[in-house]
Amino acid sequence: MPRAILCLPTYNERENLEPMIDELGAVLDTARDRVLVIDDGSPDGTGEIADRLATEHPWVFVLHRATKEGIGPAYVAGFRRALAEGAELVLEMDCDFSHSPSDVQRLIDAAAGAELVLGSRYAPGGGTQNWGLVRRIVSRGGCLYAQILLGLPVRDLTGGFKCFRREALEAIDLDALSAHGYAFQIEATYRVQRAGLRIEEIPITFVERRAGASKMTGAIVAEAMWRVPVLRLRALVGKL
Repeated sequence: MPRAILCLPTYNERENLEPMIDELGAVLDTARDRVLVIDDGSPDGTGEIADRLATEHPWVFVLHRATKEGIGPAYVAGFRRALAEGAELVLEMDCDFSHSPSDVQRLIDAAAGAELVLGSRYAPGGGTQNWGLVRRIVSRGGCLYAQILLGLPVRDLTGGFKCFRREALEAIDLDALSAHGYAFQIEATYRVQRAGLRIEEIPITFVERRAGASKMTGAIVAEAMWRVPVLRLRALVGKL
């Protein structure tokens, strides 16, 4: 059984997928770690590239989903597959090089002392590169908004670079993770915290994507805004 499975969701990432797999192959222990590409029916041929890479690398496998439903449902499908495969560690990572493959082992190492490790832009030593002022304000403001409303001592609640121990995913209700955009990241972390598990943030530098178009939209921001108070309300009435 694999030690770690890294879930790599893709939608129209044909320019990034192969170089990302190459770099992950250089940093993972491919004898016991695997990469699961989760492709949401990319019309640009990303799924076909993923299938070819899986034939070339025995540590790569692919989960094809028929339609684009958002990052949340893609990760939930990946989590289920990783748990079924017996993984002890399950990682999230963007495919566009916003997250550095060189940081993957740091997350894995930190999971020895926590059920959830977050690659954090806002922990001491973390940061962002090549972001404009508006994006920095939206990102930092969104994290502070969620942190205050949920009472969470976590600095980077919207980041998507994470390592879950198996116990964390088994302790939360995957069926209840209903957010489609980056509100999913807030909800997953909040549920781990509500389960009484340990969360650790390690600093990372988030870099603007190498190629392709950002998936961030106004609807994704709006979903995060309304889901945060709903999460808090459900927790207060004992339904979370």
